[in-house]
Amino acid sequence: MAPSHLALVSLLVPDYEEGLQFYVEVLGFELREDTVISADKRWVVVAPRGGQCAILLARAASPDQRAAIGKQAGGRVFLFLTTDDFAGDHAALLRRGVQFVESPRDEPYGTVAVFVDPFGNRWDLVQPRHA
Repeated sequence: MAPSHLALVSLLVPDYEEGLQFYVEVLGFELREDTVISADKRWVVVAPRGGQCAILLARAASPDQRAAIGKQAGGRVFLFLTTDDFAGDHAALLRRGVQFVESPRDEPYGTVAVFVDPFGNRWDLVQPRHA
């Protein structure tokens, strides 16, 4: 039997609380789990409300990990957040202070705009053309 779906993506953050502040308070993701593993390690899972794939916030614990924060995709868009109301969600994210680095544009696959999280990761907000 083969694996059935992608459940988690690990995302390096400088601090758990900073990650939670942005992903839960600004993007509106739900906190699915926050379990203390040790004095300096937690299992922190956030996800878009109702989404299947979630993000494991991984606190960078070494100099190499800290240097990789925001660079896990080599400067390319790393994560894709889909919506069925691009204009409404784009406006709401702008009001919450999300930094868009590109204006919305139409592509063959949908309407898209690139934003960055406070850690330097590039995201696409995209409304698929054939949702």
